[in-house]
Amino acid sequence: MLPECTAPWRNPRVIVVLLLVFLSGAVAGALVMRTTVFAYNRKAGPVWTEGGKEISLQRLKKELDLTPVQAQQVETVLDDFMRYYHSLQSQMDEVRANGKDRLFRILSQDQQRKFEQMLAEMQARKTR
Repeated sequence: MLPECTAPWRNPRVIVVLLLVFLSGAVAGALVMRTTVFAYNRKAGPVWTEGGKEISLQRLKKELDLTPVQAQQVETVLDDFMRYYHSLQSQMDEVRANGKDRLFRILSQDQQRKFEQMLAEMQARKTR
């Protein structure tokens, strides 16, 4: 008789590694989106950043010589992008928190401390 095999994805180490990869990807994606795609400048209004170059509504009005109607339409588009981005950011935060909570329910207190340390080390590497 053959020995009973368990599915490899049921191995706790595999699950932890997959969750770490997922959480790392989610954090990296959120950071990239936050730093390169959208921002908001109180003085200049909505700001769209692409490739590290800020484009504010005021700058678009000036450099593109937008008509008042075009300026209003551009402002609406930029505002829509900002709302969408913030909505996605909130969803990403919820996904990360949910994944971390679910992991913590599986791990012992010692494993939880080690896991927190692993996350802190990954975060420190990203900020360098």
